[in-house]
Amino acid sequence: MAVSTSAKRAKGGAQSDTQGGFARPLIVVLLVIVAMAVLGYSYASPYLALNRLKRAADARDAQTVSEYVDYPALRESLKEQVSGLLTKKLEARASGNPLAALGAMIGAALIGPLVDAYATPDGVAALLNGMPPRGDPTQRPPVPQDTVANAPASPANSTPAATTPTPAPPVAQTADASTPPQPPQTTAGYRGINEFVITYQHGVGDTRYSAILRREGLFSWKLAAVDLNG
Repeated sequence: MAVSTSAKRAKGGAQSDTQGGFARPLIVVLLVIVAMAVLGYSYASPYLALNRLKRAADARDAQTVSEYVDYPALRESLKEQVSGLLTKKLEARASGNPLAALGAMIGAALIGPLVDAYATPDGVAALLNGMPPRGDPTQRPPVPQDTVANAPASPANSTPAATTPTPAPPVAQTADASTPPQPPQTTAGYRGINEFVITYQHGVGDTRYSAILRREGLFSWKLAAVDLNG
């Protein structure tokens, strides 16, 4: 009887060792799969964030845009970059011009409103669609076309029904000057572990600029800076 009990124990121990031998490689494989999935998602996370941000900005979804934009950091970056562009323009025109200093003072005073205008969903949409500030303090992001189309007509300017409609002017005359003639060429990629850069250029010889996303946590990214100097 004792021999039979010992045999059963030995058999049970052998089965337990066999099951453990199968379980350990399976656990290792599962851990490797999970690690690869996490790394893959982490690598793709800025591309996903950029896609969601652009969709939300184009739709003027302010709540979603705010989830993907660090507005204080973006304002500081815009202020620095626009000031640099304005300084370069004024220096190029300053030779022999006694009013250059006055122009610099006026331009500096207008930088604040420009920065505030671009640190908005409209401004973010412009940055992500190839329409950045170019150093002109009076520049503002273009108004969305659907907003213009849905704007109520003024009663004073309404046209009577019997009046013959005036032919629309050619497209070239009505096009917004701030609208690019064609979508910009875009490249995107990492510039370090915690920085992701999207570069825009409309054509050969055109000035490039970049929008910069920065990592927040493992998977989160926010638009935090721009580089307007190419």
